[in-house]
Amino acid sequence: MGRLKERFQAFVNNRWLVFVAAMWIQSCAGVGYIFGSISPVIKSSLNYNQRQLSKLGVAKDLGDSVGFLAGSLSDRLPLWGALLVGAFQNLIGYSWVWLIVTGRAPVLPLWAMCILIFVGNNGETYFNTAALVSCVQNFPKSRGPVVGILKGFAGLSGAILTQIYTMINFPDQASLIFMIAVGPAMVVIALMFIIRPVGGHRQVRPSDGLSFTFIYSVCLLLAAYLMGVMLLEDLVSVSHTLVTIFTVILFFLLITPIIVPIALSFSEEPRDPVEEVLLPKSEQQEAGKAEQSDQEHEVIFSEVEDEKPVEVDLLPASERQKRIAQLQAELFQAAAKGAVRVKRKRGPHRGEDFTLMQALIKADFWLIFFSLLLGSGSGLTVIDNLGQMSQSLGYDNTHIFVSMISIWNFLGRVGGGYFSEIIVRDHAYPRPVSMAVAQLVMAVGHVFFAMGWPGAMYIGTLLIGLGYGAHWAIVPAAASELFGLKKFGALYNFLTLANPAGSLVFSGVIASSIYDHEAEKQAHQHHIQLQMSGLLFSGLYGQDEVLKCEGSVCFFLTSMIMSGFCVIAAVLSMILVYRTKTVYANLYGKSRT
Repeated sequence: MGRLKERFQAFVNNRWLVFVAAMWIQSCAGVGYIFGSISPVIKSSLNYNQRQLSKLGVAKDLGDSVGFLAGSLSDRLPLWGALLVGAFQNLIGYSWVWLIVTGRAPVLPLWAMCILIFVGNNGETYFNTAALVSCVQNFPKSRGPVVGILKGFAGLSGAILTQIYTMINFPDQASLIFMIAVGPAMVVIALMFIIRPVGGHRQVRPSDGLSFTFIYSVCLLLAAYLMGVMLLEDLVSVSHTLVTIFTVILFFLLITPIIVPIALSFSEEPRDPVEEVLLPKSEQQEAGKAEQSDQEHEVIFSEVEDEKPVEVDLLPASERQKRIAQLQAELFQAAAKGAVRVKRKRGPHRGEDFTLMQALIKADFWLIFFSLLLGSGSGLTVIDNLGQMSQSLGYDNTHIFVSMISIWNFLGRVGGGYFSEIIVRDHAYPRPVSMAVAQLVMAVGHVFFAMGWPGAMYIGTLLIGLGYGAHWAIVPAAASELFGLKKFGALYNFLTLANPAGSLVFSGVIASSIYDHEAEKQAHQHHIQLQMSGLLFSGLYGQDEVLKCEGSVCFFLTSMIMSGFCVIAAVLSMILVYRTKTVYANLYGKSRT
């Protein structure tokens, strides 16, 4: 009985249980991705036009990205407190919208509706922050896979919630608003006490490789399954019984990762995950000495960063590491003899813990921000305009492309975390190089959209979805490596502002202006053709019709501009790679030797 209790305690304190619980929270945290499904009922119920509905969409994007408060609260409150605040915001915001849409509450002015949408969607930032902060601290040596998987589930949440809604078979679309108000809040409240940093998280276990492989397998199976179900439900009339079976299988796949913490906790491993807390005093003293030695080493390394010759950075990786180690040893000996006084640094160096204000004066931080703004901003522009893009090329069923880009977005996040981890682990090379690759892939995807070739929508959706998703696995991991984990919540939530900022400029200004210009030209040409045909009713044409553009010309210039922005973003990422080679060599070079 005592052994079973010990195993259960090990299960409760297992970092893999925290990771799996964070995956479940993320799987219902992306309520913003389902806005396209609830916007028609909001538009019809409140008699909004497209311009008014677009303002609600901007409020949704801002709510999804403005996470200053979430980042600050994650530093000051326990993570369960931040999750509770997020659940409360999600519940209040969308519940009020549901009451208004169904006529149970008085209609509010547009600005008040924007605030409600902002508040409801802003709950996501608390879910994302708590999940990422806890798991990055629990898995500091596996940041790429952890961030990629968690962000991937957030991107897939729209498809998951849609499938659940289809199974429940609500009588009206307004019920979907009620579901996204209550559902995520219930899941978060049920799991909020599990999401926390746990003891022993710095240990790298031999079982980690097999565990991550199993999680990756579940992710790939889940993506393939959802893709198949979506295509089947879009192309074929499926009975409600079959939809229920599909959803039960979906739940089974989502629950499957719990096998990992169960297997690790109830296996015959000699130590449980809190072994650092339970170490004997002698071992704790040794650990304390080692930690103090690491801190002294960090000071020496910071001094080397200031004093090393410039040509050291130009050497090959192996030779550069030897020279830096030699400089460190010489400086340490000189400092020990008193011949050299190691100066106290004015602020942290790259790879150490930064506050947000300290990071804001660093060029590397702004390189990440503007690279993310150009890359992910152009990707979000495609996502926001995917319906019009597909319609302009003659596709009637736009839901297929929306579903496909959701799946590719998921795989991009999972794959971006996996491959960027290989780059830093096996080659000690800066992680941002993988972001540059993703941005070049997106540049090619934009060219396919611009050309409008047969099948271009499918290829473009694939490339943009993969590249856009990869950004959100690579950037949080790189930011935590370069600017530390202590204030990671605030740093991450500031960087997410690049997403709506890019979308506001690219979609709200560039794409919409060019589309309206081309649509007006086509409407004018059609008007002239009607007049030349001698139709008396031609003068009435276009007064009450919504402008609509047809053909690849509608998004040709926009897509080519987006492609150019992605190339510029890749250049910025490569500048960051050049500037951080030494940091990554110090962080990961020794793990290879």
